Amino acid sequence: MPQRQLFWVCSVPRGACNASVRLSGLAGRVHRALGKDGEDVRDCQCPRMVPQARGTRQQLTVLHVSLLSAGYDMAEFIRKQGKRQDDRGLGSVIDFLLANTRLVLGVSGAAVLAIATLVVKRMIDRATSSPDEDDAKAEQKSIEESWQDLSLLKAPQKPPKKPSREDLSEPLPVTQPAQELREHPASLETLCVESRPLLCLTLQEKLLSYYNNRAAVPEPEAALGRQLAKDVCVELQNFLQNKYPELPFGRMVLSGSLLNDLQVVAADHVDFLLPMALEAALWQLIPGEDTVVKTPQCWMIRRTDLEYFPRGSSPWDRFLVGGYLSSNALGETIHKMLETSVNWPAIGSMLECVIRPTVASEDLTLEVEHCRVQLNVALYPVVRVEEKVLLAKPPRGLVENLWQQSFYAAEVSRLKDLDAGDAGVRQLCLKIWKAVCRDHPVLGRLTGSHLTHVLLHLSEVERDWAEATLATRFQQMIEELVGYLERGFLPCYFDSRINLFHELLEEEIDEMGYALYSAVSEPALLLKEGACK
Repeated sequence: MPQRQLFWVCSVPRGACNASVRLSGLAGRVHRALGKDGEDVRDCQCPRMVPQARGTRQQLTVLHVSLLSAGYDMAEFIRKQGKRQDDRGLGSVIDFLLANTRLVLGVSGAAVLAIATLVVKRMIDRATSSPDEDDAKAEQKSIEESWQDLSLLKAPQKPPKKPSREDLSEPLPVTQPAQELREHPASLETLCVESRPLLCLTLQEKLLSYYNNRAAVPEPEAALGRQLAKDVCVELQNFLQNKYPELPFGRMVLSGSLLNDLQVVAADHVDFLLPMALEAALWQLIPGEDTVVKTPQCWMIRRTDLEYFPRGSSPWDRFLVGGYLSSNALGETIHKMLETSVNWPAIGSMLECVIRPTVASEDLTLEVEHCRVQLNVALYPVVRVEEKVLLAKPPRGLVENLWQQSFYAAEVSRLKDLDAGDAGVRQLCLKIWKAVCRDHPVLGRLTGSHLTHVLLHLSEVERDWAEATLATRFQQMIEELVGYLERGFLPCYFDSRINLFHELLEEEIDEMGYALYSAVSEPALLLKEGACK
């Protein structure tokens, strides 16, 4: 078995070399204490003096005590003598060593020897432990000893004072929140309400919360947007009259949901309608179904009596393309004028905002940036013939020279009349739906006009539009939209021949139909989409 050697290093005065005699006697005592059973224990070797650097007054004396068979041989001996005798014999040896070492090696040497002796004792205890004892017990013992050692470092705490009868008879001190509740009884109800756990909201409550927190536009913001739009409209009207005095433009008017209290989320959009005065004897409306596009909502304006009234008789003849008044030619002219001719920096500095035309857009649009609001202004030349309102806004993907019929004024008028008749929530339902579609990544192609016509169709079936029915009507709107998208046809409320989905692509219809169909069983999913954005 390998030997386990223990080296004791201590500092001994230069004149203490004769301490070897004492150490030899000490080794003999160790031999007699541990060698009772014939165990071989070597005597301590004489200390070897280790020379140090010049000028030092001390030198190291190394005491080399070699214990043969300190491992398993010692364990065999202890098992023969018994654990109780082992503790008694080893303890007496350790006590003797610690008692006599201080005289030989001094205080510091005795401390080092004590530490080394404890290490040897710990190693012997581990080697002689019975196999029945598991490791968990030893680990628990070491943890307890560590906590005991740690507790010695802590300062002793004073025991708590035992309460007397006089202390028990005194009233308890009032905490600050309790004192405030006594002084302000009304705050108790507020505290109870705040501490009450949140309940599961109904769809009705979620819709009203979504409208108040997301869809509704603050009135100061809406008023500022309307005033800023009016100021820009006046400046643009004056410029057009000075730039094109020969063109009989009418007075420009504002239009859009911002003017009719139907704007949602932000006051950021308004339309400018630029009326055009056409000579009734020189122009004729051609319905869309009589043209190659076969779309009832799109019209064409044809120039008549050219043999009697040659080209140039009307100021609008400059925009003729193939005998028809071209909405594209008129739009390109105004678009170029907005980009190059209008002094927008001067107008913006006067109105305390920044105005710039949108160059990349095909539509006539302006961006108006104010410190508190941002507006997107869309400009549309308008032709009014009888009860028809035609916008110079050609539908996407169709031929040029088309004028699109607008039903916006009729939609808003009909909606407000219905709500005024039964105090309904049609406008509230419409604004919630507009906010949902605006925030949804897929439903953005559904415009306010689409939603208004669906709601008007539903109003023909459902007569009760009280506030309590808001959740039911919202869910019915989902089902109605899914049905219209599945057929790919949304009839106009004022003209059932017109399909309001004619501008949508088939892929867009499929994506919107799937998104709405997924929300049939759980309509609140649509509100979460808007809240996340």
